[in-house]
Amino acid sequence: MKPDELLSLLQEFHRERLATMLRHQAGARHVLQYDANNTYQYVLNREDVHLRWLASAIREMGGTVDNGATEPTRPLTGKGAAASLALIEEDARDAQACIDRWTARVEQVTNVRHRNMLRVILGEVLEQKRFFDQAVAGRTDLLGRRTTGSPVEGAVLETRWIE
Repeated sequence: MKPDELLSLLQEFHRERLATMLRHQAGARHVLQYDANNTYQYVLNREDVHLRWLASAIREMGGTVDNGATEPTRPLTGKGAAASLALIEEDARDAQACIDRWTARVEQVTNVRHRNMLRVILGEVLEQKRFFDQAVAGRTDLLGRRTTGSPVEGAVLETRWIE
């Protein structure tokens, strides 16, 4: 793979992953169940790391990073828990589609360092899909089990700061 082809691939992957992170951010505003929302926060944190890795690789190759995307509006289907469930199901499908779309392309990358970085990111997208699938199945131990064994009651707030 020629350097300009690799740079183009990294920029395309960065744009897609940025759009996905922004969709997850918008979705997390509607997923109010504590454990599921906490999982979204974990996913967002990892996606932020992935974007930094990609941006660094792009800049090292002399390219520019497009961070101009804006957070989309995610329309809700249904109300309450059903609406959250629909968002989570959509995110699980999107994660699988990303894996399907990028796996073969990543394997064609001849630069070992960049190929391995992309493999790690795709591996974490697969992990995110597993989280989403478990949330859809009603699991609350997405990031681990509580030592007390008692369930968490209530929900997170839709907005972080209230003045």
